[in-house]
Amino acid sequence: MVFSDLIQDLVLDSPDMGRFLHDVARHAASSLSAPDSGVHCAVLLVRPRMKGTMAGSSPEATAMDEVQFQYDDGPCLRAAREQAPCVVEDFQTDTRFGQYTPAILHTGIRSALGVPIPLEGEAIEALDLYSTRAGEFDAERTQAALHLAAEASRALRTAIRIAHFADTATNLRAAMDSRATIQLAAGIIMGQNRCSHDTAMTILKSASSSRNIKLKDVAAAVVRSIGQQPPAAHFDD
Repeated sequence: MVFSDLIQDLVLDSPDMGRFLHDVARHAASSLSAPDSGVHCAVLLVRPRMKGTMAGSSPEATAMDEVQFQYDDGPCLRAAREQAPCVVEDFQTDTRFGQYTPAILHTGIRSALGVPIPLEGEAIEALDLYSTRAGEFDAERTQAALHLAAEASRALRTAIRIAHFADTATNLRAAMDSRATIQLAAGIIMGQNRCSHDTAMTILKSASSSRNIKLKDVAAAVVRSIGQQPPAAHFDD
Protein backbone atom coordinates (compact mmCIF):
# COMPACT_ATOMS: atom_id res chain seq x y z
CA MET A 1 0.00 0.00 0.00
CA VAL A 2 1.40 3.44 -0.95
CA PHE A 3 1.59 6.16 1.71
CA SER A 4 -1.24 8.24 0.18
CA ASP A 5 -3.67 5.30 0.33
CA LEU A 6 -2.52 4.41 3.83
CA ILE A 7 -2.97 7.95 5.16
CA GLN A 8 -6.41 8.14 3.56
CA ASP A 9 -7.37 4.91 5.32
CA LEU A 10 -6.04 6.24 8.65
CA VAL A 11 -8.14 9.39 8.29
CA LEU A 12 -11.27 7.40 7.48
CA ASP A 13 -10.71 4.92 10.31
CA SER A 14 -9.81 7.50 12.99
CA PRO A 15 -12.62 8.93 15.14
CA ASP A 16 -10.70 12.15 15.85
CA MET A 17 -7.49 14.06 15.14
CA GLY A 18 -5.68 12.67 18.17
CA ARG A 19 -6.27 9.08 17.12
CA PHE A 20 -5.17 9.88 13.57
CA LEU A 21 -1.86 11.35 14.79
CA HIS A 22 -1.22 8.35 17.06
CA ASP A 23 -1.87 6.02 14.12
CA VAL A 24 0.54 8.03 11.94
CA ALA A 25 3.23 7.85 14.66
CA ARG A 26 2.78 4.11 15.11
CA HIS A 27 2.90 3.48 11.36
CA ALA A 28 6.00 5.66 10.93
CA ALA A 29 7.80 3.81 13.73
CA SER A 30 6.87 0.44 12.28
CA SER A 31 7.59 1.15 8.62
CA LEU A 32 10.92 2.93 9.25
CA SER A 33 12.33 0.35 11.68
CA ALA A 34 14.97 -2.06 10.43
CA PRO A 35 14.61 -5.78 11.26
CA ASP A 36 17.39 -5.57 13.83
CA SER A 37 16.51 -2.18 15.36
CA GLY A 38 13.56 -0.23 16.64
CA VAL A 39 12.48 3.32 15.82
CA HIS A 40 10.37 5.50 18.11
CA CYS A 41 8.17 8.22 16.61
CA ALA A 42 6.35 11.23 18.04
CA VAL A 43 4.39 14.10 16.49
CA LEU A 44 5.39 17.49 17.83
CA LEU A 45 3.33 20.70 17.59
CA VAL A 46 4.86 24.18 17.78
CA ARG A 47 2.68 27.28 18.07
CA PRO A 48 3.47 30.81 19.28
CA ARG A 49 4.24 30.59 23.01
CA MET A 50 3.41 26.87 23.10
CA LYS A 51 4.91 23.54 22.08
CA GLY A 52 4.02 19.97 22.94
CA THR A 53 3.84 16.36 21.82
CA MET A 54 0.54 15.52 20.13
CA ALA A 55 1.06 11.76 19.72
CA GLY A 56 3.64 9.03 20.09
CA SER A 57 4.26 5.48 18.99
CA SER A 58 5.39 4.63 22.53
CA PRO A 59 5.92 6.24 25.96
CA GLU A 60 9.63 6.38 25.07
CA ALA A 61 8.88 8.55 22.03
CA THR A 62 6.98 11.06 24.15
CA ALA A 63 9.79 11.08 26.71
CA MET A 64 12.35 11.89 23.99
CA ASP A 65 10.34 14.95 22.98
CA GLU A 66 10.23 16.11 26.60
CA VAL A 67 14.05 16.25 26.59
CA GLN A 68 13.88 18.66 23.63
CA PHE A 69 11.35 20.85 25.42
CA GLN A 70 13.60 21.01 28.48
CA TYR A 71 16.46 22.47 26.43
CA ASP A 72 14.29 24.16 23.78
CA ASP A 73 16.47 22.56 21.13
CA GLY A 74 16.90 19.34 19.23
CA PRO A 75 16.59 18.01 15.68
CA CYS A 76 12.81 17.83 15.71
CA LEU A 77 12.27 21.33 17.10
CA ARG A 78 14.70 22.61 14.49
CA ALA A 79 12.85 20.73 11.75
CA ALA A 80 9.59 22.34 12.84
CA ARG A 81 10.99 25.85 13.20
CA GLU A 82 13.19 25.81 10.09
CA GLN A 83 10.71 23.80 7.97
CA ALA A 84 13.48 21.51 6.79
CA PRO A 85 14.51 17.95 7.70
CA CYS A 86 17.18 17.62 10.38
CA VAL A 87 19.21 14.40 10.55
CA VAL A 88 21.52 13.34 13.36
CA GLU A 89 23.64 10.37 12.33
CA ASP A 90 25.26 9.98 15.76
CA PHE A 91 24.78 12.14 18.84
CA GLN A 92 28.20 11.06 20.06
CA THR A 93 29.86 13.04 17.26
CA ASP A 94 27.25 15.73 16.55
CA THR A 95 28.07 19.16 18.03
CA ARG A 96 25.05 21.26 17.02
CA PHE A 97 22.79 21.04 20.06
CA GLY A 98 24.72 22.08 23.15
CA GLN A 99 23.52 20.58 26.44
CA TYR A 100 20.68 18.74 24.73
CA THR A 101 23.17 16.25 23.25
CA PRO A 102 24.49 14.71 26.51
CA ALA A 103 20.93 14.69 27.88
CA ILE A 104 19.56 12.68 24.96
CA LEU A 105 22.59 10.38 24.94
CA HIS A 106 21.82 9.61 28.58
CA THR A 107 18.51 8.08 27.44
CA GLY A 108 20.31 5.70 25.07
CA ILE A 109 19.34 7.48 21.85
CA ARG A 110 22.13 7.61 19.23
CA SER A 111 20.45 8.98 16.08
CA ALA A 112 17.38 11.04 15.21
CA LEU A 113 15.43 12.53 12.34
CA GLY A 114 13.08 15.50 12.42
CA VAL A 115 10.75 16.07 9.44
CA PRO A 116 8.36 19.05 9.22
CA ILE A 117 4.65 18.54 8.64
CA PRO A 118 3.53 21.83 7.04
CA LEU A 119 0.20 23.23 8.20
CA GLU A 120 -1.71 26.41 7.43
CA GLY A 121 -1.45 29.38 9.79
CA GLU A 122 1.03 29.67 12.64
CA ALA A 123 0.87 26.05 13.79
CA ILE A 124 3.77 23.80 12.76
CA GLU A 125 4.08 20.06 13.28
CA ALA A 126 7.01 17.71 12.88
CA LEU A 127 7.50 13.97 12.70
CA ASP A 128 10.11 13.05 15.33
CA LEU A 129 12.05 9.80 14.85
CA TYR A 130 14.55 8.34 17.33
CA SER A 131 16.77 5.25 17.37
CA THR A 132 19.20 3.69 19.81
CA ARG A 133 21.42 2.78 16.86
CA ALA A 134 23.78 5.25 15.14
CA GLY A 135 23.26 5.91 11.44
CA GLU A 136 19.67 4.67 11.48
CA PHE A 137 18.27 7.36 9.22
CA ASP A 138 19.95 7.02 5.86
CA ALA A 139 18.85 8.78 2.67
CA GLU A 140 16.21 6.13 1.89
CA ARG A 141 14.55 6.34 5.31
CA THR A 142 14.75 10.13 5.28
CA GLN A 143 12.98 10.24 1.92
CA ALA A 144 10.32 7.82 3.17
CA ALA A 145 9.75 9.99 6.25
CA LEU A 146 9.46 13.11 4.07
CA HIS A 147 6.88 11.35 1.89
CA LEU A 148 4.87 10.25 4.93
CA ALA A 149 5.00 13.76 6.42
CA ALA A 150 3.79 15.29 3.14
CA GLU A 151 0.83 12.90 2.99
CA ALA A 152 0.02 13.55 6.65
CA SER A 153 0.18 17.29 5.99
CA ARG A 154 -2.35 17.05 3.17
CA ALA A 155 -4.68 14.92 5.29
CA LEU A 156 -4.42 17.26 8.29
CA ARG A 157 -5.04 20.39 6.24
CA THR A 158 -8.08 18.76 4.63
CA ALA A 159 -9.41 17.67 8.04
CA ILE A 160 -8.88 21.15 9.48
CA ARG A 161 -10.75 22.75 6.58
CA ILE A 162 -13.63 20.30 6.95
CA ALA A 163 -13.79 21.05 10.67
CA HIS A 164 -13.76 24.78 9.90
CA PHE A 165 -16.65 24.43 7.46
CA ALA A 166 -18.57 22.32 9.97
CA ASP A 167 -18.04 24.97 12.66
CA THR A 168 -19.14 27.68 10.23
CA ALA A 169 -22.33 25.79 9.41
CA THR A 170 -23.05 25.22 13.10
CA ASN A 171 -22.51 28.90 13.88
CA LEU A 172 -24.75 29.90 10.97
CA ARG A 173 -27.53 27.65 12.23
CA ALA A 174 -27.17 29.12 15.73
CA ALA A 175 -27.27 32.68 14.36
CA MET A 176 -30.36 31.93 12.29
CA ASP A 177 -32.09 30.28 15.26
CA SER A 178 -31.34 33.33 17.42
CA ARG A 179 -32.62 35.69 14.73
CA ALA A 180 -35.87 33.72 14.39
CA THR A 181 -36.37 33.71 18.18
CA ILE A 182 -35.78 37.46 18.45
CA GLN A 183 -38.20 38.22 15.64
CA LEU A 184 -40.88 36.01 17.20
CA ALA A 185 -40.37 37.69 20.60
CA ALA A 186 -40.65 41.11 18.95
CA GLY A 187 -43.92 40.03 17.34
CA ILE A 188 -45.26 38.87 20.73
CA ILE A 189 -44.38 42.23 22.31
CA MET A 190 -45.96 44.11 19.39
CA GLY A 191 -49.20 42.18 19.92
CA GLN A 192 -49.20 42.61 23.68
CA ASN A 193 -48.33 46.32 23.67
CA ARG A 194 -49.80 47.37 20.31
CA CYS A 195 -46.48 48.95 19.36
CA SER A 196 -44.21 49.08 16.32
CA HIS A 197 -41.44 46.64 15.55
CA ASP A 198 -38.83 49.26 16.41
CA THR A 199 -40.43 49.84 19.80
CA ALA A 200 -40.62 46.11 20.47
CA MET A 201 -36.91 45.74 19.67
CA THR A 202 -36.12 48.68 21.96
CA ILE A 203 -37.99 46.92 24.79
CA LEU A 204 -36.07 43.69 24.19
CA LYS A 205 -32.69 45.46 24.05
CA SER A 206 -33.46 47.45 27.19
CA ALA A 207 -34.34 44.25 29.09
CA SER A 208 -31.16 42.62 27.82
CA SER A 209 -29.03 45.55 28.96
CA SER A 210 -30.66 46.07 32.36
CA ARG A 211 -30.54 42.36 33.24
CA ASN A 212 -27.12 41.79 31.65
CA ILE A 213 -28.56 38.88 29.66
CA LYS A 214 -27.95 38.16 25.99
CA LEU A 215 -30.65 39.44 23.66
CA LYS A 216 -31.39 35.97 22.31
CA ASP A 217 -31.91 34.64 25.86
CA VAL A 218 -34.31 37.48 26.70
CA ALA A 219 -36.20 36.75 23.49
CA ALA A 220 -36.36 33.02 24.30
CA ALA A 221 -37.82 33.85 27.73
CA VAL A 222 -40.51 36.01 26.10
CA VAL A 223 -41.42 33.18 23.73
CA ARG A 224 -41.60 30.63 26.56
CA SER A 225 -43.76 32.99 28.62
CA ILE A 226 -46.67 32.33 26.27
CA GLY A 227 -46.13 28.59 26.29
CA GLN A 228 -44.13 28.26 23.06
CA GLN A 229 -40.65 26.96 22.30
CA PRO A 230 -38.05 29.13 20.52
CA PRO A 231 -38.12 28.34 16.77
CA ALA A 232 -35.30 26.68 14.88
CA ALA A 233 -34.19 27.74 11.42
CA HIS A 234 -34.58 25.10 8.72
CA PHE A 235 -31.90 24.26 6.15
CA ASP A 236 -32.20 22.11 3.08
CA ASP A 237 -29.88 19.08 3.24
